[in-house]
Amino acid sequence: MDRIGVLTSGGDSPGMNAAIRAVVRCGIAAGMEVFGIERGYEGLMEGDIRQMDITSVGDILHRGGTILKTARSKKFMTEEGLDQAVRMLENYKIRGLVIIGGDGTLRGGCDLSDRGITVMCLPSTIDNDVGYTDYTIGFDTAVNTVLSAISKIRDTSSSHERTTVIEVMGRECGDIALYSALSGGAESVLIPEIPVDINEICRKLLQGRSRGKQHSIIIKAEGVDIPSTELVEQITEKTGQEAKLVILAYLQRGGSPTAQDRILASLLAEKAVQLLRDDADSRAIGKIGDEIVAFDLKEALAMENPIDKRLIELADILSR
Repeated sequence: MDRIGVLTSGGDSPGMNAAIRAVVRCGIAAGMEVFGIERGYEGLMEGDIRQMDITSVGDILHRGGTILKTARSKKFMTEEGLDQAVRMLENYKIRGLVIIGGDGTLRGGCDLSDRGITVMCLPSTIDNDVGYTDYTIGFDTAVNTVLSAISKIRDTSSSHERTTVIEVMGRECGDIALYSALSGGAESVLIPEIPVDINEICRKLLQGRSRGKQHSIIIKAEGVDIPSTELVEQITEKTGQEAKLVILAYLQRGGSPTAQDRILASLLAEKAVQLLRDDADSRAIGKIGDEIVAFDLKEALAMENPIDKRLIELADILSR
């Protein structure tokens, strides 16, 4: 394979640039021409494609976001859009494609693969909601961003002797909330996978206050059924203690990627280029334990992402 393309799609996440950099430089080292595709599948359909060289990815390893930019495209989900994307790849004689993104990006990759394009998918989403890999590119950085916020919020929470609910991202997967709560010493964590018991949360807060706790931190994933404003109101009403809400929102997507995300992105990208060089079939590439793994795309899509109940239990024990 002598020509490959690389694109980023869906929500941005720290480490995408590290993956782009590794695809370009590993691809060139393998004797390939590498083309960057702007704005994901939308840019692919529009032919927003440019050849990249070693210098075009210089000084991006430490940067958040994606230099190729990203977008979500409804048109690409249609037969017309898919046909247009395939024609563009054929026009540029691009035979293989590395796509960097989450679950929706992988589904788009499956559609392209069904049309005869060799696709290598790299999991990149802060939510860590992709089933075929232990961790996704950007997740570790997002958790560390939340940890930094917890430290700052704890200062003012302690000063005012209040409870603070911190809402983090995670519509269907509570990994950001769980990992940040465990590592940040939160009193409670609310995730979409576990039903919410407000009475139990309030009981725990009151028990803590009786032991001399002057403040409390609760981490809540955005996908939890109860609205965050309602949760804060009920905590205030049931405990008689002031509660405040902090929503971190898109703050979690930005920032310089951690060393772990930079290394993960580089290893996955290297594997993608190796598979393309060897004319392998389309694959979803991830990391399980210490091993870089590659699965059939449809097999990868079918894999579930169960919450680690052991971590939930540990977080509860350590927060008492």
